[in-house]
Amino acid sequence: MAMENKCVRCATKMFGLARKLCRMMVKSQDGRELRSFRFKDEDESQEVRAVERRILLETLANQLPPDSISFGSKLGKIERSESGGTLLELADGSSISAKIVIGCNGIRSPIAKWMGFSEPRYVGHCAFRGLGFYPGGQPFEPRVNYIYGRGLRAGFVPVSATKVYWFICFNSSTPAEGKDCSHMAGAKITDPSVLKKQAIEAVQNWPSELLNIINLTPDDTIIRTPLVDRWLWPTISPPASSGKIVLVGDAWHPMTPNLSPGACYALEDAVVLARKLASAIKTGSTSVEDALRSYSNERWPRIFPLTVRANLVGSLLQWDNPAVCSVRNNVIIPKVVRLGPMLEHTNFDCEPL
Repeated sequence: MAMENKCVRCATKMFGLARKLCRMMVKSQDGRELRSFRFKDEDESQEVRAVERRILLETLANQLPPDSISFGSKLGKIERSESGGTLLELADGSSISAKIVIGCNGIRSPIAKWMGFSEPRYVGHCAFRGLGFYPGGQPFEPRVNYIYGRGLRAGFVPVSATKVYWFICFNSSTPAEGKDCSHMAGAKITDPSVLKKQAIEAVQNWPSELLNIINLTPDDTIIRTPLVDRWLWPTISPPASSGKIVLVGDAWHPMTPNLSPGACYALEDAVVLARKLASAIKTGSTSVEDALRSYSNERWPRIFPLTVRANLVGSLLQWDNPAVCSVRNNVIIPKVVRLGPMLEHTNFDCEPL
């Protein structure tokens, strides 16, 4: 009961920190409004909220006992021990003997590689991302904003009273070379001031509100990454668990951000996995290995279709053909698209924690 109450307190606190969003607006790159949606008008059951990732992680981490997390612990090697556990050797020379290993270390997870998963596949576009900062308070309505161009799109959303998240997505034949953004080609660049300059150049003639947000973005919050995913084909892809080792989130099912999930699917994974493990450990009615397999079997039917859908949505949104873009802007978005069915993927019943 104490653990359940703690989970409720954490969820309540996060709910209060997350900024409620009421609308979504779509514009063309010249600033023309294509469509505006009210979430409640499209689906009364929907409630959309945005939260800064740092706040999310800090809130979750603060629920753990002190010193539970060791930051900067890069995994060097993983192997099964003679006792039936798992030995994790870290890059600093230290080691950890674990009874259960949950690999949630991102798209380049060495645990996923050790389990036989392929490298995530590049999908043909890259993204700039950043966090605009307004010390005196940001001026935007509580809504999601999208701007569509040809082979180039952007968006921004307020995530707090002073911060606005933004992104720019551009087509690129390789992770380091852009077709329509040739000024971004070349070797990987990590200098945030250069990335900021590139981002501004990519949308230099777009709506001024987007450019203002980028200009007010601290350099150290700006990143540029290739977008990747991994399709978990049935009978072909390895299972999510091997013995008492299991994968969660991007380590298992990296997908493109085109459905705007943020960290939601990883949190769903965590809820399901925690329930399966708690039942196995507390009641002894099933083994840990069976609990991990049950988690994988329950999550796969949701994760695989969403990965495919996110990929297809991204491909459609990154159209660069002028005629196709004209049809998108003048027919599909204003007259055809319905937001309600597009939000169905956000529904997830986590049941009592």
